[in-house]
Amino acid sequence: MTADMTNDSWALAVDEQEASKSIGKLQLIEAGDAPKSLLNDRPRRLDDGDKSDEEEREDKAVQSLLNKLIRSNLVNNTNQVEVLQRDPNSPLYSVKTFEELRLKPQLLKGVYEIGFNRPSKIQENALPMMLAEPPQNLIAQSQSGTGKTAAFVLAMLSQVDPAFKWAQCLCISPTYELALQTGKVIEQMGKFYSEVKLAYAVRGHRRDRSCKIKEQIVIGTPGTVLDWCTKLKLIDPKKIKVFVLDEADVMIATQGHQDQSIRIQRMLSKGCQMLLFSATFEDSVWNFAERVIPDPNIIKLRREEETLDNIKQYYVLCKSKEDKFNSLCNVYGAITIAQAMIFCRTRKTANWLAGQMSEEGHQVGLLSGEMTVEQRAAVIERFKVGKEKVLITTNVCARGIDVEQVSVVINFDPPVDKDGYPDNETYLHRIGRTGRFGKRGLAINMVDSQKSMEILRKIEKHFNKKIMRLDTDDLDEIEKIAS
Repeated sequence: MTADMTNDSWALAVDEQEASKSIGKLQLIEAGDAPKSLLNDRPRRLDDGDKSDEEEREDKAVQSLLNKLIRSNLVNNTNQVEVLQRDPNSPLYSVKTFEELRLKPQLLKGVYEIGFNRPSKIQENALPMMLAEPPQNLIAQSQSGTGKTAAFVLAMLSQVDPAFKWAQCLCISPTYELALQTGKVIEQMGKFYSEVKLAYAVRGHRRDRSCKIKEQIVIGTPGTVLDWCTKLKLIDPKKIKVFVLDEADVMIATQGHQDQSIRIQRMLSKGCQMLLFSATFEDSVWNFAERVIPDPNIIKLRREEETLDNIKQYYVLCKSKEDKFNSLCNVYGAITIAQAMIFCRTRKTANWLAGQMSEEGHQVGLLSGEMTVEQRAAVIERFKVGKEKVLITTNVCARGIDVEQVSVVINFDPPVDKDGYPDNETYLHRIGRTGRFGKRGLAINMVDSQKSMEILRKIEKHFNKKIMRLDTDDLDEIEKIAS
């Protein structure tokens, strides 16, 4: 499958989730019973607003997968890249073209097949380090959509010697679904490198205990990979040349995965190249990264300034959720809204609001916790192409969705963390859905209690940006905010 070569878009095949049994010329081993989707047997919540630790982990994994499914092109990341070298005296290399990397011709052909014309910002700095001789270890911060998967896949494919029929590269992902996504990138990039084979170390993929792995690249989840290295002895860890730990922030949300990853890393040889990627670099991620990646180079994204300068922020005083809905209708009646995103605290409220707005004749899309990741991605895609004008959701959608037409974001409920305190980061991500691409945006916060007002005041203080009161019964006042 080829991609549009006129821009830096990915081939759609890279982003789709498909548990194919034959991955092009890279043979995927036969599976046993296909595992259930990540969301289909998730535990029920006792209360709609409270999450167990397991659900928190799943939410992170789901968000990561959702981002991969809805990405049709690379994100235009405005963050500056900061490179911290293990050897500060070593010259700092970066590349502007893939030809500069002196890749094998069949890999360069695969890179162009996948839809990259030139390296992304993270690839410019990471690839020279990953492809250096001798190999260098790397810890890199990179969000979904920045090309990091293609970068480490290219590193693995470059280090493989197809003449040797044993596992040489090992990549660990937090979930079955995320492992499949990486496999799709390997499929595309290795399309013209047919001598290289791929095996999946995930639940349901059974191997003959008497035969060691002959595939050169193994991708899997921590528990199964550990079994293949220890109990089944299908992999000789000492022969692994490249070890990739992907989605580290999702991985360490599960204590078991963290321990298993450390055990796998300790079995590898000292000469093995170790690469770790994470979307966030919280203290817990740093501590984990430092334990598993010795003497690393580090690539960080400098924090983007939290700016709300081009977003007008208002709050509306209400008495109940019905009153909130009436205020919402008044806003819609007074100003022209291209597309809007509305955030609710619970699925129950989101479902109720979607029903009310549909009855009023609005085209509404709803993201619900009961939906599979694929269903959510389909809803987002419909919203992105304008088939629905309103997207109602809980926090599942607060990050990573850039829709140019979103002109209004409404916080039907204020964002709070699991302890009920103001969640400033989520607020920023929520209202950041509007005012994208340098345009002016509008954010409206519904306040129905003293507690909600206190939360909003604390958010206002945190960002040092005034949130003005809006009287939705005054149509002239509503019209003014749209001007």
